[in-house]
Order: sequence, then C-alpha cells, then structure tokens
Amino acid sequence: MLAEILPYLLIMVLCLLLSWFFSAAEVAYEQLNKNRIRLLAEKGGRRAGMALRLSEDEDRLATVILIGDTAADVVLTALTALVLIRLLGGIGALWAVLACGAAILLLGETVPKHIAAARPERTALLTAPILQSFVWLFAPVTALLGLIKKLLDKVVKPEDDDRMSQEELLLLVDEAQQEGGIDEDEGDLLKNVIEFTDLHAEEILTHRVDLVGVEVESTKADIARVFTETQYSRLLVYEESMDNIIGVVHQKDFYKNIGVTDKGLREIMTQPLFIQPGIKISDLLKLLQTQKAHIAVVLDEYGGTLGIVTMEDILEELVGEIWDEHDEVVEDFKPAGENCWICDCSAKLDDFCEFFGIEPEAASVSLGGWVMEQLGKVAQVGDSFTYQELDITVTETDHPRVTRIRVEKHSAPAEAAEA
Repeated sequence: MLAEILPYLLIMVLCLLLSWFFSAAEVAYEQLNKNRIRLLAEKGGRRAGMALRLSEDEDRLATVILIGDTAADVVLTALTALVLIRLLGGIGALWAVLACGAAILLLGETVPKHIAAARPERTALLTAPILQSFVWLFAPVTALLGLIKKLLDKVVKPEDDDRMSQEELLLLVDEAQQEGGIDEDEGDLLKNVIEFTDLHAEEILTHRVDLVGVEVESTKADIARVFTETQYSRLLVYEESMDNIIGVVHQKDFYKNIGVTDKGLREIMTQPLFIQPGIKISDLLKLLQTQKAHIAVVLDEYGGTLGIVTMEDILEELVGEIWDEHDEVVEDFKPAGENCWICDCSAKLDDFCEFFGIEPEAASVSLGGWVMEQLGKVAQVGDSFTYQELDITVTETDHPRVTRIRVEKHSAPAEAAEA
C-alpha cells in the first residue's frame, strides 16, 4: 500500500512547498523596497536585477503567483482526498478537506507570509530565479487572462479615480502619530505638505492694511528711517497710494559701501510681481523661483492692492513660523488664566479653530475677520458674543480692525491641556 501512495505523497509535499513559495513571494514583492533593490541591481547583483524586473510588472507577477498558488492548492487537495479515500474509505474525503485546510492555512499561508513580511528583500532575492521560471512557464495563460481582463474592463469600467483623498492621507498621518511611527513634529510637517497644494495666495497673504512701504518721491532720509524702524530687507515702493505699488527696493541696493546710494529710487527698485488671489501657492512658489522674486503683490478684483505674499510666507506653510533675530516673537494664543486666553486677531482662523477644537463655517481667513463677521458690525472694545463653548470679548482694536480678543472656554482645549 505504501508503495502505491508514495508517489502521491511526494507530489503532495511538492505542492505544499509550492504553496509556501508562492505565498512568501506574494508578500515579499508587495513590501519590497524598490529603491534598495535598484541600488543592488546597479552594483551588479544578478538576483537583484531579476527581482527588480519582476516587481516592475506588478499585474503579470500577481497573475503568475495566483495561478501557481491556486494550482498547488487544488492538486494538493485532490491528491490528499484520493489517498485518504483509499486508506479510510468514504469518510476519507471529509478528513482530506480538514487536513488540507489546516496544512494550507498554516504552512501554505500564515507561516511563509509572516517570514516574508519580516524579511521581504531577502525573500524576494531568494525566490526571484524560480519565480522568473514560472513567469516563462505560465506566459500563455497570463496572456489569455490579460486579454480577458481587457474585455472585462470594457464591460465593467473601473472608477475614474481610486487615488487616496487628502482626508485619507491626513488620517493615515494621524494614525502613524498615535501608533508612535512618527513624532509630532514629523506629523505636522507631513500634514503641511499634504495641505500645501490646496492653499491659495489669498489665504496666506499679509493684508493691505498691514503693509509698510515708501512713496516713490520720499527722501533718502525717510527711506533710511523706514528701513531702520522696520528692520525689513525689502520695502514696497508705491506712487500716491498703496493701491499703486510700482516696485520693490532692496536694502542692499539702497545702501552702497558705507553710505546711501546716489541713485534715485526709480533706478534701484525692481519691478513687482503681480498675481491674482486665487493662484495656488505651489504654483506661486514656482513663479517666484522662475522670476527670481521674493515678493508677489496680490491684486483685488478692481486692480487695487489686496496684500502681498513673500517667499517666507510660503515656506512657513511647510515648516511653521520662521523668526529671525529682529522679529518680535508673538504668541497667537497666550494663556491668561484658567481656561482663558488672549488671542492675536492677525492669527489665521484655521489655527484658532484647531487650537480650540471648533469648526465654524466662515468666509473669513483671519481671526479678526471672523470676529467682525460674528458681531455683524464694526467692533468696539467690550463687544462680546458666545460661539459654541467659547465666550469671546473684544479687548483691543485699531479702528476699524479688531486686534485682540479674550477667549474663555468651559473646558480647556486638548493642545493646552497637553502643554
């Protein structure tokens, strides 16, 4: 009896080994670091070159693994049933299903996939030569399945866009932070990068009322005084009003050697870059680099000055606030007692909402604009309103703007509690 079933037993062992092989290869190539394999291939690694070529045709590789794994499992199950029926009679079929199910689950799936997941690069390199042989062997079948797939795609059209949305990417970053895969600073940087492409110039500009410039006919003494008072390296140059910006003067062009330049302001200023408020800041960054400019003037719908965006403003959207030795560090939300804060109204409304955990529907970009929107009038010191759990009081104005507010909350925001 043993002599009769021995060939079947050998084939069954071979099928189980093949099931192990294909399961391990599947996980290894799914988790393979192609950049590392490419480096090994460039250094002359034969197996690495083979693994790289296999990984570059993902559809064909997946089809070959599916065919091989399925064929091995089917043959293993059939032969096990045949052998056990001969040994045990009719009940052997039931035992065959149970035995094959356990063997395939444990030795054909769980164990090889766990090992391959722990060492994907090594597994891919070890399996590459044999896997390449199966690619050649199954070429006619994969070609036929590829044709069937194309026909199915015409009947059942795939969804237009199955890329991850911005919200899904942000959720992944949050999960990675919670699981300890990345720290808070790395997570914030990744979130900034993800959100970067959706930001527009009007969302990060310095508004017209906060701009500092010099009139084109200003005296050298006046210009020098403004440079000294502001500590800016560049000043806007306007004619008659800030709605007519005609240039930008750089401090290094104004001061030559040990004194002020002899040239007039019109001679040393550079032409400004004018943009529309709706331009994406990713496009604006490229434009500033192309034009070798540092400042872009944002125009409103009437052609007047809405504000400016600098290269620094754009970079701050990625890495956070950038302070130099002349900047006065301003804390946007300064604690002023238990569950109480004094807030700078030049802060972005998005930052305010994130800090206090609210989600208002508002057209305003700045905190001050939102406060005016809620009050429905020109704000006066002492004006107050309640929004969700926040009691908000205007504490300082620079008529007609709101510059500071006092915020009291019934329970401390998460960020403040953690700090």
